Amino acid sequence: MTKRLGLWGGLIAFLALLALPAPAGMSADAWQMVALIVLMASWWMTEALPLTATALLPFLLIPLMGMMTPKEIAAAYYSPILFLVLGGAFLALAIERTGLHRRLALAVVTRGGRTPGGLLFAFMTATAIISFIVSNTATTLIMMPIGLAVIAAAGIKEGESEGFAGALAMGIAFAASIGGLGTLVGSPTNAIAAGLIERLLDYHVDFLTWASFGLPVVIIGIPICWWILMRVQKVHAETFDGRTLHAAIGAPGPWSLAEKRLVPLLIAVVALWVLLPVLPSGLLNERVEDGSIAIAGALLLFVIPDGTGRPLLNWQEANRAPWGVIMLFGGGLALAEGVTASGLDIWLGSALKPLGGVPPVLIALVLVALVILVTEFASNVACASGMLPVVAGLVAATGTDPVTLALPAAFAASWGFMLPSGTGPNAIAWATGHIALPRMLKAGLLLDVVGVALIVLTIFVLAPVAG
Repeated sequence: MTKRLGLWGGLIAFLALLALPAPAGMSADAWQMVALIVLMASWWMTEALPLTATALLPFLLIPLMGMMTPKEIAAAYYSPILFLVLGGAFLALAIERTGLHRRLALAVVTRGGRTPGGLLFAFMTATAIISFIVSNTATTLIMMPIGLAVIAAAGIKEGESEGFAGALAMGIAFAASIGGLGTLVGSPTNAIAAGLIERLLDYHVDFLTWASFGLPVVIIGIPICWWILMRVQKVHAETFDGRTLHAAIGAPGPWSLAEKRLVPLLIAVVALWVLLPVLPSGLLNERVEDGSIAIAGALLLFVIPDGTGRPLLNWQEANRAPWGVIMLFGGGLALAEGVTASGLDIWLGSALKPLGGVPPVLIALVLVALVILVTEFASNVACASGMLPVVAGLVAATGTDPVTLALPAAFAASWGFMLPSGTGPNAIAWATGHIALPRMLKAGLLLDVVGVALIVLTIFVLAPVAG
């Protein structure tokens, strides 16, 4: 029903806007662009069509509107960050294939102690760390079976949502989403937002820049999330049988040759991502980008043998990369290019000029709260793609540093915890049967409210240092 309403409602709104005259001061091209944004936002947020299919609309409609040629709009679907997404996906698939992610998870969780609070914090920490590179949904799929084994070993009945069981199911899901904010490759939404920021504001967000803000948000956010879940779920401090729980968690076993060969490659890739922005000008940073490093690492996966007569990754495994997300990423970039080509960005800047006297931190707080509200009901990617053109107008109107408005909005697009359907991790956690909806709503709402202040204040405090 929602999809049908979104499909026809979006189409009717699109045609109605095209039939109406443009507001005073807005060009006809900019008004047509508004109609296209409304159509795409309606279809993206209701998933009336597959998200990737909707992303093809700019290629079809912007040339028909006379704003750009098909060749020009096709070129707009490209960005160097696309290769960061692709290379990062290949590296994550290799981590999954070799089992390195499970080894890391077990190493952290087995050190979680014998109390419910200690185990919950250990699970959340392990989940967040894995989510730095592996997508939040895949991370949740990795961690949830281990968590369910612990719940069963603790003697908790199937379907029980009180106390530790509900806290652990939510904790894994929430930590996967929070951890995904830590790095530029932690979630496809991060890279898409970075690409939109560069396209709309001409501000390059590299791996180090994102991590300098994202990692503090994760480091502060995980303990806050843990504290909220402990209280909402009323987790008690009883001691579990440590031997039984550790037996349920399992042992990683000896290191395989594939793992031993993959770890140095991952360290080298991350080290180059971190070092690239601080290298002397002209050494590498003018010829190499984060995406170049990701692709170099990805190509080596097909060359380095894993010790069993095959490479660390073969094409059948690599072909699981999120090709649809890459095309979706391109659709957001093309839409942003249309905003610029039509002059809508200039009109937005003029319309929002009265906000020039409002303190930037207040604007950021309201903006982040709005984005978090939208992302509770829409996909993260749709939210980022729809909101960042407005952010570009805000930056132009207020003269604010792009970092202090654009990055908070980008982070907020992935900060939605109230609804089971809000994110992949939430849906997986809900499917365990250990979550009571009222508690998820309460914990998610508290985390959303805290997230507004956490995201804005972290970025505003660190922006002068990072700059």
